[in-house]
Amino acid sequence: MNSKRTRLTPLVIAGLFLAGRLVLLAGLPLEGLMGYSDLHHFYELARLPGLAFIHYWIEFPPVFPFLAKLLYLLSSGRESTFATMAAMVFSLALAASVFFFARLDLLVDQREAPGAATFVFVAILAGIPYGWWYFDPLALLAMLWGVWLILKDHPVAGGLVLGLGALVKWFPLLALVGAWRGRSRKRALAATAAALTVILIVLGGLYLIAPDMTSASLRSQLSKGSWETVWALVDGNLGTGNFGPESERADPQLAAQPMGNPARIPSWLTLIPFAGLGLLALVKIPHGGAREQVAFLGVTWTLFLLWSPGWSPQWVLYLLPLTLLVLRLSRGVLLSLALVVVSLLEWPILLSRGAFESLYLTVPVRTVLVAAMGVLMAFPRLGEQRARSEG
Repeated sequence: MNSKRTRLTPLVIAGLFLAGRLVLLAGLPLEGLMGYSDLHHFYELARLPGLAFIHYWIEFPPVFPFLAKLLYLLSSGRESTFATMAAMVFSLALAASVFFFARLDLLVDQREAPGAATFVFVAILAGIPYGWWYFDPLALLAMLWGVWLILKDHPVAGGLVLGLGALVKWFPLLALVGAWRGRSRKRALAATAAALTVILIVLGGLYLIAPDMTSASLRSQLSKGSWETVWALVDGNLGTGNFGPESERADPQLAAQPMGNPARIPSWLTLIPFAGLGLLALVKIPHGGAREQVAFLGVTWTLFLLWSPGWSPQWVLYLLPLTLLVLRLSRGVLLSLALVVVSLLEWPILLSRGAFESLYLTVPVRTVLVAAMGVLMAFPRLGEQRARSEG
């Protein structure tokens, strides 16, 4: 008797992930839901009178603060309801990210076990609390969706999605490198113009309404200094990237108040060698197909994180899909799990208990892992020939 093999579609996989996540959230007490997250911080910001960018400054781009205000109003100001609704929205975004990852996995299609990377991605996301503690799943969704649209030759739609994602967090703009990699200049310009148009319309409109608070919001990130990176260790900054109390948001002058010790090595100076490495990757990584374009995005991400003066553990969410899509499965799984373990060790296990001196251990280890990801994404067959000959 012949039997047909049943293949789970990306939509089914995303649906199963969402069902599992909602079951998990439904069984958590409020303390478990909130955990070591920023949900209380988001709630306190949403409680502030008026709107972000208009009546007070905020350290995030505008989309999430407006969404948080909506959730606050829908929850009638109850923190428990607000946190639950926010976690559900983040879970929906993460499920949609799974959907687009699965489609990208089929598009890349270079695996010894097709579709295996998707199940690894789902397995890691199923247990990692960063998927509901923070709003990064919204930006992750924009990045994966935008990459998929660009690879499917829809540059304008991809640019619009990435532009909207940049209004959540700036990170999705990095995915525009895919539009300039293996695409005509006309299509690359179309994607870039679409992204910048969305950003300029929204931020320009907010600036016309409230120039002081909009300017303060945009420059607030520049005052953060360094945190949780090699550069932070050099500067003597042993802390996280959190801002001060929410009560300070009414004064736009406080947005530019320096945090921590000043940089001993200016970021513009460290940018020079990393930009050089980026140009080298541009030359060395073959143009090829979807896999090579995702690889170039992955290398861009690792160079950005190695250069960045700050790091937040939830940013691991952006590296996981790129690593799993590009690298041989065994390598991708090993590096992904190692980075997740180090990130969780950093926050919440050690820093939440006040062990800030542990950064002298976790930061170098994480830096080596991120660098290894970048090297292997740039040269995915590095060491494979030797391993085959020894075998």
